[in-house]
This record gives sequence, C-alpha cells and structure tokens, in this order.
Amino acid sequence: MFRTEIQVAPTNIQLTLQDKVLTIGSCFAEVIGYKLQQNKVDVLVNPFGTIFNPLSVCLLLQAAVGKAYDFGQHLVEQNGIWYAYDLHSSLSSPDKDKLLQQIEESLQRTRQQLQQASLLIVTLGTAVAYKLHEGGKVVANCHKLPAKNFERVLLSSEEMEQAFEQALPLLRETNPNLKVLLTVSPVRHVKETLTMNSVSKSTLRVLCHQLEVAHDNVQYFPAFEIMMDDLRDYRFYKQDMLHPTEVAEDYIWQKFVGAYYDKSFHVFLETWQKMQRAVAHRPFHPQSEAHQAFLRSTLQKLSELAGKYGLETSAEEKALRDQLL
Repeated sequence: MFRTEIQVAPTNIQLTLQDKVLTIGSCFAEVIGYKLQQNKVDVLVNPFGTIFNPLSVCLLLQAAVGKAYDFGQHLVEQNGIWYAYDLHSSLSSPDKDKLLQQIEESLQRTRQQLQQASLLIVTLGTAVAYKLHEGGKVVANCHKLPAKNFERVLLSSEEMEQAFEQALPLLRETNPNLKVLLTVSPVRHVKETLTMNSVSKSTLRVLCHQLEVAHDNVQYFPAFEIMMDDLRDYRFYKQDMLHPTEVAEDYIWQKFVGAYYDKSFHVFLETWQKMQRAVAHRPFHPQSEAHQAFLRSTLQKLSELAGKYGLETSAEEKALRDQLL
C-alpha cells in the first residue's frame, strides 16, 4: 500500500446536467465552480468574490434571501475607491452609488440562483477573522486598510454554528429542495502561521461535522482530507507549496463528480470533454482540406450535442467558425 485513498460515502445527492448550482466561499469554491462552468452546468460562482470566514458567508447568504441589511453603512473609501467591508475587493468602484448598485445586482443574481438551485456549495477558508476596532464588526476583507483599524480574532465554533443556524432556515424557506454541501478549503493560510492554520482548520472541520449531524439537508465533502491524507506529497502542490496543482484539483473534481452526479452526467461529461479537445485542436496546416472538413464535422456534432442537451455553445461555435475559410 502506497497511499491512503479517501472514499466519499454514497449520498442521496445525484445531480444531472440540468441541476443548478451556486458556490460561495474561499478560492476552492471557485475551483469547483469553474470546473462545473467549463462542463456546461448552470452555476453561479462566488457572486461576492472570495469570502474566507463563515460569518461573512452566512451574512451574505441571509442578505441574498431577503434578510434586511444595510450595506451602505459598511462601505469604506480608500485612495478614491469605494469598498464594502462585507465583500471582496473585486466588487468596488470609484462611485459609491455604483458600488451599491453592484452589490444589489449580485444579491439579486444570488437570490434567483438559490431559488432554483439544487445544490449550494459552501467552502470555508479560515476561522481567523478581522474585526473593526470601532464597533467590533467582523469584516470579509480589510481592503489593505491600515492594520491598526482591525483586531485579529479566532472565531469560536459556537459563534460560527450560530451564524449557520440563522442562515439555514432562511435558505430552506427560500428553496425547500436545496441541498447544502460544506467543504473546508485545503489551502493553508500561512499568514496566520502554520500552527494557527491547524487550529483554524480543525475548528472549521468540527463546525461542518456538527452542522451535518444536525441538518438532513447538509452534507460534507472531504476536499480537505483528500488533499491532506490522499495527496500528501509536495508534487501535488504549486510552487508556493500551499495551493493544489491542476492535477490535484482534477483529482478532487473527479471525486466530487463521482459522489454527487448521476450516470447520465458522466456520459455527457465524456462526450463533452471529447468535444472540448476537438474545439481546442490546432493543426500544423489549418488551411488544409482535411482540417477544414474536420471543422465542418465538429460544428455539426456540436450543433447536435447542443440540441440534445440544451447547451449554450456560441463561444465554441465561434472558435470553430473563425478557422473556416
């Protein structure tokens, strides 16, 4: 035996290509979200940008499903740009009103997706958070403001669980069929030191366990354990020795799809990946009759595939047509 493979237990979640998904949380939510996107799943990926701590995640989910919250009271201006303490810096603007409009649009998109989605994936990054000295508010992002404005704290499992206990009933009320899949990001947060990272990840893992036990619509996907215990070799890490390589991400993705998608999706996935390779093919002689025939054949197959599964394939069609003479 040369490894300790993590087996994901069978679940009652069996999604199809038609099931909508929403991801929110740390950068690992984007990894899974973008892979779903690439494979034509209707998924909304991190609509508020990267959010690391559970309290901010729960606040945004509650606001999205209609709980009153005044984002305008929690904006800050830095070097001529307005930011929201509750969102990532990618949602920002030189104009305060435009930022509030961006936030409202993100809330509306999230609300619509949650109302129709079959699965919400929440990836928790860290239990270490930052509170404003003035008022004690936990922020999602410090936006590179002076460190003296904030206090670094370790969130307790009790306060994080309380935040979820407030959010989960609202989510169920919005969409009784919504399943919630919790994950802990396998990316280490060395800024907090490796020892504090261990405390943080342990707290998050206990939180996920408690929520899974307490709620029948909540499950846990062991992305953290797959990275730490199955792929425990530095060849599965990027140069920073913190983030998973594409090989590792693909391996975790395969575990995810194997656990939560039905056989029809696996059949589609195999067909679609062949189509992606065909679209990406670049020949030595693009003007040759053989390649032109290949393009026409691929366009026909793409059209048939789009019709069969109801896919939006305009980008792939354009990539092929641009090569036609």
